[in-house]
Amino acid sequence: MTSTMRKTVGRPKDEGLPARRRQEILNAAAHFFARLGYPNSDLRILADELGVAKGTLYRYFPSKKDLFAATVENCVRQLKAEVDEAVTHVGPPLAKIEQAVRAYFRFFDQHPYVVELFIQERAEFRAGEKQAYFEHRRENLGPWKELFAELSASGKIRNVPVDRAIEVASNLLYGTMFTKYFSGQEETLESKTNDVLDTLFNGLMLKEITSEDLVVETRKEI
Repeated sequence: MTSTMRKTVGRPKDEGLPARRRQEILNAAAHFFARLGYPNSDLRILADELGVAKGTLYRYFPSKKDLFAATVENCVRQLKAEVDEAVTHVGPPLAKIEQAVRAYFRFFDQHPYVVELFIQERAEFRAGEKQAYFEHRRENLGPWKELFAELSASGKIRNVPVDRAIEVASNLLYGTMFTKYFSGQEETLESKTNDVLDTLFNGLMLKEITSEDLVVETRKEI
């Protein structure tokens, strides 16, 4: 048998290794950046923690900035995946929203370091940079707009512009998440699900308040 006919005997190439290694780096980088902060994070330390050469990191990510951006992007994708999974087999619209809110809060209960990454992203790259969280929120609102439109058409919620309702609901969740992080409250975010949904869907007033009512109340105070 000639040399050209011989088959090389050895371990088969692992086609999935690069993707697994990249994900391993991203998972470790999330804790790494959250712990040290972007300005103080030397990738040599991360490489040592992973047990690889520093050059291995640059093989997957050209720079520290690229690694940080990919890390935040990965966290936002994980958040979306967990919310999507939570509502996959839920039918009724209100139940779907409840499960989505619960999964959203549960994600940040389990991954509080992600909030720190959001803060660093804003602090370090705010000049002309797009923030991963809001980019994903903007790109993935379609199904939720349809859900709110369905609730409005069925008369289960007030007939308000869907975009406005979605924005208010989204900002309520985002603000609640940050408030919990900064205040150091002991109770979990997930435990606030019912309070948030009650306020969102039932409101505080016994009757609908119009802009004219607000003007009247303001004049009374003056």
